Amino acid sequence: MASVTLGKVEKAYDGLKTVHGIDLEIADGEFIVLVGPSGCGKSTTLRMIAGLETVTGGEVAIGGRRVNELQPGERDIAMVFQNYALYPHLSVAENIVFGLKLRKVPKADIESRLKRTAEILGLEQYLDRKPRQLSGGQRQRVAMGRALIRNPAVFLFDEPLSNLDAKLRVQMRTEIKELHARIPTTTIYVTHDQIEAMTLADRVVVMNKGRIEQVAAPEELYQRPATRFVAGFIGSPGMNFFSVTIEAGGSELVLKLPDGQSLAVPDSRRALFAPHVGAQMLIGIRPEHFSAPAESAANTLDIVATLVEPLGMDTLVHFRMNGTDAVARLLPMPGLNAGASLKLAVDMAKVHLLDPKTDAVLG
Repeated sequence: MASVTLGKVEKAYDGLKTVHGIDLEIADGEFIVLVGPSGCGKSTTLRMIAGLETVTGGEVAIGGRRVNELQPGERDIAMVFQNYALYPHLSVAENIVFGLKLRKVPKADIESRLKRTAEILGLEQYLDRKPRQLSGGQRQRVAMGRALIRNPAVFLFDEPLSNLDAKLRVQMRTEIKELHARIPTTTIYVTHDQIEAMTLADRVVVMNKGRIEQVAAPEELYQRPATRFVAGFIGSPGMNFFSVTIEAGGSELVLKLPDGQSLAVPDSRRALFAPHVGAQMLIGIRPEHFSAPAESAANTLDIVATLVEPLGMDTLVHFRMNGTDAVARLLPMPGLNAGASLKLAVDMAKVHLLDPKTDAVLG
């Protein structure tokens, strides 16, 4: 196992930068997930760590050793790809041990490693089969086995589950998490799926436009996002944002929306909002922090549903507020249809305040 360090790492194609001087420290044995939308630079960053892309600027170090000039085979890493990259004419066993044979590892060592790897991944009964005889999940386990058998210092995963259906993705997420618990090798995992990121990672690296927006544990990303991008990207559905003016009315602070509706700031949040009295700010409300209120509830908004999605255990209610699309996640509401008027209570203890000029989350 080994630590991985990125220092001011850049990547440019024909002078156009796609990764902008990122810094990242990954501890020995840590499971790090790089997440972000398509084109944010996460796969390029992973490929620079692997040696599949040259580093335009900065330094990549594995186990304290600079590896910028080393070939992929000299970096003591193993990579699992999205498309499995299995040899169709070889059996499962031959695919798994292929790299060891190239390195002329002794036959007895290969056999013992194959046995252990097949047991860990539940592949014992498939060793004589060809890849075409396997399901997608089984092929991905073979690809993982080929990486695992090498005992590398670092595992690299490049969107390994994107070709699987939803049920298999959940199953494979569980298997990858259990595998890391058993064999805590340093792991760097790339995905565009924030649910994968939140369920797998010790820490999540949120990337946007070739830069790191925030690095934090999953719960911290959800509870304390640093920027509007992170706040909107983490969560399913993402956070809603509304423009408000902060007004002082006697001893109260009020968040006034453009349509005249208002929300009262509780005393527990006064210190956050008070410095911005008179200013136009943004507030962020997660869909799950709305609820259908009791008749006497304070801090409610009147809305008209534009779309209703019954999901069984809850209901997503879409609406527009001052020209902004928003969504609330509520308890099941049988019979609710688009066009219905209803009130939504807001959990003011969970409302975030953002600076509209910098997109920074202030609290």
